[in-house]
Amino acid sequence: MARSSLTRDEVLEAAAALVRRHGPDALTMRKLAAELGTAVTSIYWHVGNRESLLDALVERTVQEMGAVRPAGRTPVARIVSVARGLRRELRARPHLIAMVHERGLTERMFLPAQQALVHEVHAAGLRGARAADAVRAVQFQTVGFLLVERNRERSPVQSPGEGDLWDAVTAEHDPALARALALPADQERLFTASMRALVHGLLDAGGS
Repeated sequence: MARSSLTRDEVLEAAAALVRRHGPDALTMRKLAAELGTAVTSIYWHVGNRESLLDALVERTVQEMGAVRPAGRTPVARIVSVARGLRRELRARPHLIAMVHERGLTERMFLPAQQALVHEVHAAGLRGARAADAVRAVQFQTVGFLLVERNRERSPVQSPGEGDLWDAVTAEHDPALARALALPADQERLFTASMRALVHGLLDAGGS
């Protein structure tokens, strides 16, 4: 039985969920109507045709990416929190982010996070070109780290793997290092540690 009432936001949320799970090619008006338990004509009434629906999803994604907010008591903690929030939001919606990129809206999507970073680096005492370098370094580190994560997740099973390659010889007779590198990376911890080191370096350089 078809639903008697439906809102545009409900349609967009269901469409976004389909894209997150299966990618944009899986998004059809018929499949979306089935997900929502409504008639296809109701979907068209709320969002127009499929291209209009994709445009609306892109705009919605851009707005959602603007929700990244700093947290923490120190400049380093607040800047790192923005980077962690940005990585988290990008990881949560890879297919939707790709749609934003394909429509040439990537820079606009990143603007709110960049503005949050600008505010924090200004508060830390950086200005001008040094502040711009800090903002871009944090953004590039975040996106680059995410690309490496995605590549590792999608790569075929490695043979030999890291656990096979690291021993006392390859680790220059540092067995603790060999054991650590043989284990899977803790990506969250590694991202936070590398970002914290980067931000410390950027702020210290700004005061030199």
